[in-house]
Amino acid sequence: MTPDRTRQFGFLQHAAALAACLFCIDMAQADALKLYTSAASDTPIVTGELLGFDGEFIRIGTSAGELTLDYAHLRCEGADCPDHDHFVPTIRFSGAPQLGEVILAPLIEGFARDRDWAMARVDSGPGEFTYILQQRDGSAEIGQFSFHLTNSTEGLADLLANEADIALTTRPLTATELALARDAGLGRLDAPGRSDIIALDAAVPVVAPDQPVRALSIEDLAQVFSGEVTNWAAFGGDDAPITLHLGAETSGVAQGFIDMVLTASGRVLAPGVVRHATDAGLLAAIIADPNALGVLTFGSFGDAQPLILRGTCGLPAPLRADTIRTQDYPLTLPLFIYRPMRRLPPLGADFIAWLRTSEAQLILRRAGVLGQEAVPIPLDAQGDRFAAAITAAGPDVTLGELQRMVRVLRPQVRLSPTFRFDPGSTRLDAPSRSNLLHLAQTIRDGRYAGQSLMLVGFSDGRGPALANRDLSSARAEAVKRELLGVLGGALPDTVKLETEAFGEALPMGCDDSLWGQQTNRRVELWVRSAL
Repeated sequence: MTPDRTRQFGFLQHAAALAACLFCIDMAQADALKLYTSAASDTPIVTGELLGFDGEFIRIGTSAGELTLDYAHLRCEGADCPDHDHFVPTIRFSGAPQLGEVILAPLIEGFARDRDWAMARVDSGPGEFTYILQQRDGSAEIGQFSFHLTNSTEGLADLLANEADIALTTRPLTATELALARDAGLGRLDAPGRSDIIALDAAVPVVAPDQPVRALSIEDLAQVFSGEVTNWAAFGGDDAPITLHLGAETSGVAQGFIDMVLTASGRVLAPGVVRHATDAGLLAAIIADPNALGVLTFGSFGDAQPLILRGTCGLPAPLRADTIRTQDYPLTLPLFIYRPMRRLPPLGADFIAWLRTSEAQLILRRAGVLGQEAVPIPLDAQGDRFAAAITAAGPDVTLGELQRMVRVLRPQVRLSPTFRFDPGSTRLDAPSRSNLLHLAQTIRDGRYAGQSLMLVGFSDGRGPALANRDLSSARAEAVKRELLGVLGGALPDTVKLETEAFGEALPMGCDDSLWGQQTNRRVELWVRSAL
């Protein structure tokens, strides 16, 4: 474990201990709240520390644990007693700067415009700012959105310590982090409705426009950024040292890249990597140095040359908006929000619901990231996938099976939501759980009325082809069961849902890498209009 990782893990443990100690307070302390059932009562029913108030319910930490009570029928004594009549809700966000500054800030501005509210921003320090929402005529303050932006790990730590209502992360939470949250009384943060993907971005390896090397594998990137390979000649380029560049240590993109490329392969970042405070500074350094290699987001690489990511078997992973939406691009960065198992003030719940609107999705596109809306990908735009399938076909995947696949899929259009599973598990991974909730909501909203949906399963190429087809069929059926469960057990009468499976017939990555195996084990969503 690197020193940075050790510090981050220790910080999380410390925050978890702080959160647990909310229930271990000294009831004799002067600022403890006392709650009574009536004005005349002399005996408090609860004594404890204020944890939160949403305008209707109060959360209080007691020696018996956390309690949530209807505040309207209680009398409160103590310096921290909420003022029910003049309550102004504050929604506290903490975590990744990319999510807070680049994405949520313009979304809050759009939310205020949509509600015809006035808005002011107050900056209080680096990564610290608050949006104050008011009635247009200035007659009343509606609420506040406050931000503390550091990195994904500290965002979770603030959630554990009750210093945030929503954590912002550029990665799924780890099993250790989820366990810490459960131990701190926050519930299962990976449960439906507790986590959501706000947007999708990608960590894009880039070089100067005149760099002759145009393609690397994930393993190549791991060797370079760990310092195992230091010269472009190793990849057929000039005999010149590779200069490495990344964003600041608090950059969610840099952190996500390190997690996916280095940590996943048991490596650590090499010393001497040049860090940049802004994407603009990083981009300028890349363009100015023909020997530079850096990482930028999908919307910020400008005139730099993005490297093609290829597998050792020759299959490329093209960088396009649709491959990021489907998460077929190997360095896709899902941008998450996590909420504990407790009530948000109505203002916060309203904002979270608004994030799924078409206006919010348009703001995301303008911010240079991709939203969660289901985008159609016509069959004629997938020629490279089918060409790769034909090239990779062998005795296990016959021409007849490929022809069957084309016959089934030709009348349909692929939609961008794609479902994958945790490694070695039949449980949907975090992005897929978010995709499932969004799909269920759009079905409820009537988006697919009069249409037929098909969940199409695929597998990696390890093992017998027939067994792989059976396995891919089981995965498609598993996603169908999950979807029906979210929908309450049944589809609307106007929507039809089928499953199909083609096993290893349409590989997206090379099976000799963990990433290739994981991306090949997927369930795609297809749709046709006629029921």
